[in-house]
Amino acid sequence: MRTTWVVVCAAVLVVSGIAWSTVATISTGIERSDAIPDDAPRSSSGRNILIMGLTTRLDLHGEPLPDDVLRRLQAGESDRGGYNANTLILLHIPVSGPAVAMSVPRDNLVPLASGGEGKIKEAYGRAKVAEEDRLRAIGQNDKRTLERAGREAGRKAQVQTVAGFLNQPVDHLVEISLIGFFHIAEGLGGVDVCLQKATKDPLSGADFPAGPQHLDAGQSLSFVRQRHGLPNGDLDRTKRQQAFLAAVVRRVKGADVAAVQSMIDMAKQDVVLDARFDLTEFARNVPTEVRFETLPVEGGAHLDGKDVNKVDAEKVRSKVTELATAPPPSADGVPCID
Repeated sequence: MRTTWVVVCAAVLVVSGIAWSTVATISTGIERSDAIPDDAPRSSSGRNILIMGLTTRLDLHGEPLPDDVLRRLQAGESDRGGYNANTLILLHIPVSGPAVAMSVPRDNLVPLASGGEGKIKEAYGRAKVAEEDRLRAIGQNDKRTLERAGREAGRKAQVQTVAGFLNQPVDHLVEISLIGFFHIAEGLGGVDVCLQKATKDPLSGADFPAGPQHLDAGQSLSFVRQRHGLPNGDLDRTKRQQAFLAAVVRRVKGADVAAVQSMIDMAKQDVVLDARFDLTEFARNVPTEVRFETLPVEGGAHLDGKDVNKVDAEKVRSKVTELATAPPPSADGVPCID
């Protein structure tokens, strides 16, 4: 089982035999979204959960994180208000059998729900700005109201953009902000990963030797953020995000109830779920196997001053269908990544 913390917690708590009362606490206090309407198309072959990680350095109410937290994150301050969905994973859970988590590279050039083309990660931020501008034009100036409405518009646009690109309905949504990765690792006391080669990147704070190693919370965030100094840039960062989430699962499996509860309490403030997502029901029916895959790109291009990934939409959709039909089994242990 490899997915973001909120899904991981529900699944692993059940597998570990932890009380259902603990599972139920995951849902308490989590922000809910109406970005997926009740009449939206639903998957007929199981469930599709869109997991997206935002780059914003702001909390759920649009307030800046404290400077001491930003220093611990080693994430800088230049993009405090950015709302790119830098992590996009479609988790397909079939009616029976293993599940597959498909990473969508963030720089894929695709049609956006708001119109025109752009990087797939930009759907959220563009829609958020447009909705806030619309509301200001009719006299709405309350900061929290604008933030809530803008983020709801962003979620809806990101769901529609991914669903359109992959030609797949999205049944559920899980959103996690940048600090959530930090809180996950901090609540668990760090995670274990393995690298084939030593790597260093001052922009993300990454400075890791080759081989297996234990990362604390700050190092974990540097690990999932690094793209400079890697042979394939963002595509290699995707592998790091996958490795981190797999490490979270391994860590939770070996943790006691107190450690799991600590992670839940610390991380739930950074997560948003769609209104229909029933975690208790999900946990009762969670698959025992999930494998990560990265959807294909056709190379890079430079467009309007931006580096983008060229994609063949039909090839991508064919790959999604293939993976959803017969995903390969997941591997055990802590595999070393590039």
